[in-house]
Amino acid sequence: MKQFYAILFFLFISFSYGQSTAGNGDIDGFRMYPNPVTNGKVYITTAQNSPKEIMIYDVLGTLVLKTTILGKELSVTDLDAGVYVLRVFEKDKMATRKLIVK
Repeated sequence: MKQFYAILFFLFISFSYGQSTAGNGDIDGFRMYPNPVTNGKVYITTAQNSPKEIMIYDVLGTLVLKTTILGKELSVTDLDAGVYVLRVFEKDKMATRKLIVK
């Protein structure tokens, strides 16, 4: 049953990502490092360096972290080790990436 939910979640993310980037596009100059995360901090940089709304989902599609960052540093110390889907919104653009926490 968990495999079904995981497949359903990734299909939903793929479909919604494809729909939303058709009009808005990916964030210019988007970089996320390090990945995998080992020290509890992820750095997210973009060309505009505007405030970014961050949403992190687990593999079952549950929202586990929602925050806004003004700089480039995101703390993920509250997350357990595993694979997550990270969504970043900056102005009218969005980027979706896989995030691995060790």
